[in-house]
Amino acid sequence: MRLSMVAAVAAALLWVAQDGIEAQMAQADGPQPSNRQADTVRTSQGDLRILPIYHGSVMLEFGGKVIHIDPWSRGDYTGLPQADLLVITHMHADHMDRPIIEKLKKPSTIMVAPAAVADALNCCPVEAIGNGETRTVMGIAFEGVAMYNLVEGWGPGMPFHHKGIGSGYVLGFGDTRLYISGDTECVPEMKALKNITIAMVGMNPPKTMSTLQAADCVKAFGPKIVYPIHYRGQRPEDFAKALTGTGIEVRVRKLEGES
Repeated sequence: MRLSMVAAVAAALLWVAQDGIEAQMAQADGPQPSNRQADTVRTSQGDLRILPIYHGSVMLEFGGKVIHIDPWSRGDYTGLPQADLLVITHMHADHMDRPIIEKLKKPSTIMVAPAAVADALNCCPVEAIGNGETRTVMGIAFEGVAMYNLVEGWGPGMPFHHKGIGSGYVLGFGDTRLYISGDTECVPEMKALKNITIAMVGMNPPKTMSTLQAADCVKAFGPKIVYPIHYRGQRPEDFAKALTGTGIEVRVRKLEGES
C-alpha cells in the first residue's frame, strides 16, 4: 500500500477515534456554558422560538411542538423540554449523540434524518429525508439540502463528509424558512437556496468552512437573519464583520463554552 494511502487511512482512523473521545468528553465534562439566549420570530402561522444551545445544537418551539436539532451532551439541557421532533443531520458524534437523544425522546417523538442516521440509531420512528427530498412532518415542511466537502478531506477522493450521507435541512414554518447547514463547505446546493428567512451556518475548518468562506456563501443566498454556529476555534465576530453592509442581520451567540 502506498505511503500516502497509509497516511490517509491513519488519519481517518484518528478522526473516528476523536469522535469517540468527544462523546466520552461530553459525558465526563458535563454540560458546557452558553448564554442560552432565545429569540422569537413572527411567522404567518404563529411565533417561532429559536434557542441556540451549544456548538451545532438548537431547540425550536413552534405551534406547541418542540424540535431539537443535532443535540449534543456537551450542551446544557437542564430544564429544557423533551422533543416532539428530533432532527439529526449526520453521524458524527457532535451531531448524532445517542445518550442525549435517549434523554430527549419520548414515546411519541419522531425523528427527521438521513437514512444512514436512521439505520444507525434505530431508536424511534423516523422520516428519512435525504438530499433534494421534501416532506411535511408534524405540519412542518422539510427540504433536504446536500452537505459535503468539496476540497477538504484525508486525501484525494476521501472527503471529511461524503455527499449523500448527511443532509442539511430547510424547515418551513408558514412563510418563514429556516436553514440548518450541518457540516459542509460552500457547496452549490447551499448557494442555490432561495427565500431563506433564517440560516444557521457552521464554520469550523478544516471539516467545514472558515468564517470568511461562510460569509461569502451566505452572501450568495442572502438570508434575512444568520446565526454562526459550530464555530469551535473560530471568531464569529469575523464572520459578522464580513457581512457588514449586506443587509443580513447576524446574531452572534456564545455557543462554544465562552465565559
